[in-house]
Amino acid sequence: MIKKKKNGELIVISGTTCAGKGTIVKELVKRNENLKVSISYTSREKRENEVDGKDYFFVTPEEFEKKIQNEDFLEYAKVQYGKYYGTPKKEVKELLASGKDVILEIDVQGAKQIKEMFPETILIFILAPSMEEVKRRIKARGMENNEQILKRFQVAYQEINEINKYNYVVVNDILEDAVQKVEAILISEKCRVDRIEEIAVENEEEIIHEFLMDKDFDNTPLDIN
Repeated sequence: MIKKKKNGELIVISGTTCAGKGTIVKELVKRNENLKVSISYTSREKRENEVDGKDYFFVTPEEFEKKIQNEDFLEYAKVQYGKYYGTPKKEVKELLASGKDVILEIDVQGAKQIKEMFPETILIFILAPSMEEVKRRIKARGMENNEQILKRFQVAYQEINEINKYNYVVVNDILEDAVQKVEAILISEKCRVDRIEEIAVENEEEIIHEFLMDKDFDNTPLDIN
C-alpha cells in the first residue's frame, strides 16, 4: 500500500576531532549494503595508511581550486588547518537517484551548505565522551605536535557550539552502542510520514465490502451481554 520515495536519503555525519565518526561510518556501511559513503576530495597530504580513491581523492590545491571553478562540488571548505575538503556533486546525485542512501562525513561548515540545498538531509553529530578522552586519543595517535593539538581543540569547541543545527547527537563512548543508536535513527527516519510519496488505497467502500464478504470472515454477531 505504501509507496516510498525512489531517491535515497542523504545523511550527514559530523563530529569533533577524534570522536570516532569515521569508525562509526565504516561499521554502518558494513551492516547495510544500501548505504554508501561519498568519497571526498582533499588537498591535504595522504597519510601512510590511506588509499587514494578509497579514503579520499587526493589532489593538489590547484586541482581543487579548478574543480571549485567548474562547480564540481556540492559543498567545500577550507578548514583552519589550511586544507581544502569537498563533496563531489555528480557522484552523490547519481547514488541518490539510484535509490542508495548516501553518507557524507563532513565538517560543520559543509553540513550547513548541504542543509541549505537539501532541507530533508538527516544531520547527526558524533561526540566523544569527554574532551579529556579526545586528548587521550590524539596523543595515542602520536602524529601531531602541541601546536596542532591545540588548534584541533579550538576547532572542536567551535563545532560543539553548532550542535543545535543538527537533528541528532550521539556520544561515542562504547562503539557498538553508538553504531546501534545511529542505525536506530536511520530506521526511524525511513518510517516518517513525510518520506512517503503516496499511499495507494482503492475505493474505501469497495475495500470494506470485499472484507465483509470474504468467506473466511466470521460474520457472527458478538455477544456483548
